[in-house]
Amino acid sequence: MRTRRPYRSWTLAAAAAAALALVVGLSAQQTQPAADQHAGGYSEADIQSGSVVYAAQCSTCHGPNGDQVSGVDLRSGRFRNATSDDDLRRVVTDGLQGTSMPGRKFEPAQLTALIAFIRNMRDFNAKPVASGNVSPGQMVFEGTGRCATCHRVNGKGSHVGPDLSEIGSSRNAAALQQALLDPSSVMMPINRPVRIVMKDGRTVSGRRLNEDTYTIQLITDQEQLLSVSKTDLRDFQILTASSMPSYKDKLSPQELADVVAYLGSLRPAGRGGRGAPPQGAPVQGGPPQGGRQGPPPG
Repeated sequence: MRTRRPYRSWTLAAAAAAALALVVGLSAQQTQPAADQHAGGYSEADIQSGSVVYAAQCSTCHGPNGDQVSGVDLRSGRFRNATSDDDLRRVVTDGLQGTSMPGRKFEPAQLTALIAFIRNMRDFNAKPVASGNVSPGQMVFEGTGRCATCHRVNGKGSHVGPDLSEIGSSRNAAALQQALLDPSSVMMPINRPVRIVMKDGRTVSGRRLNEDTYTIQLITDQEQLLSVSKTDLRDFQILTASSMPSYKDKLSPQELADVVAYLGSLRPAGRGGRGAPPQGAPVQGGPPQGGRQGPPPG
């Protein structure tokens, strides 16, 4: 028995060392990808949609570039209270106790999109967008583009689509361009078109303005404001495709750049530190200014 003790001691020690190495290895495997799991893991549509959610819900405190809170730089990709994407989801959803960071409840798709945007803020905000001119853009918006048949700007136009009077304060040039090329990809949930069928057989299509447990408020395709009790409905569908057409093949590159410039100039008077640029002035791509929510053009 004595001759076996050294062998058993060595065996136990080796087994313990192997177990420790295995645990360390597994821990490394579990923690290392967490910092990298976001890299290349999100679609362009998610990132674009997330930019809309961020501008509407986060930019007031964090600023358009994510560096308005002291000691916090969202574009850096390094966070004091989060390493993985799951950590970020938890911080966004639950907030941070003892700080001014509140928790916010998002739909799963919105939360995924927001994390996608935060992980890609630096590259997203740096995307080049061709510069355009405001005056020609306004002419296209009100003329050949027929945008005013659905959208309203400073009291002029239709109520069918979201009001764009301050859209430049919450959308950067890249997001505005994406909304013109692929409207469905950046549509906020509240702006999704709806189709309802009443119990008496009437069918109504329009855009949601508000919804609670018992009622739905919408504006119809004929610009009629309607409040409907859900008990009066036979069917209620929320559509994921925007009723706004894509302008990908309808506008020339210069016309597209001009419309983006015009939309980017639409900001609250005296807010955002810059205001609307002079008519005819070129506007280049860049991060949104100010933090007030403005619905996307779609």
